[in-house]
Amino acid sequence: MLDVQNTGQLVNIVLREALSRSSIATEVSATYFDDGNTEPGGSLAWSGQSGRLTYLMSAGVQSGYRHSELDENSVNSDFSPNDTREIDQYFEIKNYTFNSNLSYAISDRDRLALNVLYNDGDPPQRVFRTITDFNAVTPVVTYEREAIPATSENWEVGADYEHSFLNGARFKALFIVNEKDSHITRERFISTALNTTESKNLFLDTTSRYRERIVRGSYTFNLAANQGLEIGVEGSQTIQDSGLRLGLPVPGVSSPDFGGLTPVAFPNAFSTVEEIRYEPFAIHNWQINSRMSLETSLIGEWSEIEQTGDVNKKRDFDYIKPKLDFRFDLNSALQFKATLEQVVSQLSFGDFSRATNERDDDQDTIAGNPTLEPEESLQAEFGLDYRLPNDGGALNARYFYYDHSNKIGRIDISPSPTDLQSTNGNIGSAAAYGLITNASIRLGFMGLPTALVTGSLTLQESEFHDDPFVPKEHGFVPFDRGGYRFGFRHDVPERNLNYGINYFARIDGNRTFFDIDNRFEFVIPSNLGLFIEIVGFAGLTYRLEANNLEDTEVCSERRRFNGRLLNGLLKEVENNCSKNGRSFALKIRGNF
Repeated sequence: MLDVQNTGQLVNIVLREALSRSSIATEVSATYFDDGNTEPGGSLAWSGQSGRLTYLMSAGVQSGYRHSELDENSVNSDFSPNDTREIDQYFEIKNYTFNSNLSYAISDRDRLALNVLYNDGDPPQRVFRTITDFNAVTPVVTYEREAIPATSENWEVGADYEHSFLNGARFKALFIVNEKDSHITRERFISTALNTTESKNLFLDTTSRYRERIVRGSYTFNLAANQGLEIGVEGSQTIQDSGLRLGLPVPGVSSPDFGGLTPVAFPNAFSTVEEIRYEPFAIHNWQINSRMSLETSLIGEWSEIEQTGDVNKKRDFDYIKPKLDFRFDLNSALQFKATLEQVVSQLSFGDFSRATNERDDDQDTIAGNPTLEPEESLQAEFGLDYRLPNDGGALNARYFYYDHSNKIGRIDISPSPTDLQSTNGNIGSAAAYGLITNASIRLGFMGLPTALVTGSLTLQESEFHDDPFVPKEHGFVPFDRGGYRFGFRHDVPERNLNYGINYFARIDGNRTFFDIDNRFEFVIPSNLGLFIEIVGFAGLTYRLEANNLEDTEVCSERRRFNGRLLNGLLKEVENNCSKNGRSFALKIRGNF
């Protein structure tokens, strides 16, 4: 649903006469990484107004470069050494973006806006592995190299029209058309010595094309002086085309379309998934009195999902999604909020057909599930917001409880007891709950009125009740134990200077993925960053940033089992830790 909920106030400002003006904002940057690599970046934005036309156009290029160094140690079930892996992985991403926003006041009561977005962000990767196998009498060393060229492109065009009536009512219509195309080819080569002849042992090619067309119309009017109603309907068409090719060095006829290796056939590798969805809605806003307000909404969803290609299947869905949003000003500084909502998740159509397995390098692909259904949840939230006196800051706390049904997890689709396979599927009930607190405090009481301290603490828990692979309740991502943040910023106006620090860390535990024959647990690292910014030569703003100063590790453990995880017959334990290194960025901004 687009642009439906509005918890603030809407103010229409009509300019009968406006000056023509424009400005240009620029930024250039250079980021230095621990491995010695330096990546440039920059952006240019032009904005202004000419009569009834308001415009903003921007373009930029940013690097997503990352170099990860990973060390993995594996032991057998008797804790004897199995192997070690030293891995260097390079992500050489450059994102080129263009955005345009045009708004034209056709008349005092009519406005037309056009938005255009384009992004080209090819994300190639290179991977180098040194593997030492200790299971033989003498350790055996092999070398693996992966070349992973990739392309990624997306664009979006949107427009909206708004008409204001003399009685204060408003009609609004909009449409959005977008598309995202990606293509990734993964080829793996193996050798027994450096700088010698390699042999290819994997070809994995994936293509994806995702398209959306959305149309929405609404009419907003006043039922009474303190009540408003918005009614409308939204329709959309979503199409996902996906394809996957796997080639291996096995007996058979090789093919150039499979990297010169033998094609490996499997079901549901090529598919088109199309959803036609309609959502009528009604939103009622009621200002009960000067201190209390209530927003209620009711959304209906009717959709049809059809999959064609290797699998042909058509299904219909219908849902009713109510929501209540209550606000109560206990006094001028303290507000109570309460929300109750029925939520239906949007499915990832990529899960309908076979795809690459991003979690496990030992399993190249994972089967799709053409019978996947949306998750449903009843979500309740209660919060308090408190504003400190004299603009001294704000404190807020929010408790949430989400009751899930039809939760998605891993299900068993094994064709035989000796060929274990799993995929994403609907399992059953689950719950998540927690407390989120935030604080921002100005240090005026310490004689630093331009200094601000921010902090947050999240404590949360989750329970998966019916996981068939685990005979006990367990948590699920992203509702792990929680985490905390700390920030400090000090503005020094007399020196045109500001500086600050930001720190983020997670509370360990509850980040475990369970599969049919293994369990994978990982730890999210902390992150310490510093910045200093000054307005200097030629009126330009110079900003120096330092990120990941602790150079923390991302660690994980995977336990593999002989047969099903439920049987508990341990086969192997893999422990690995990786580092991305520190980075330092210099950014120079200017407005003209």
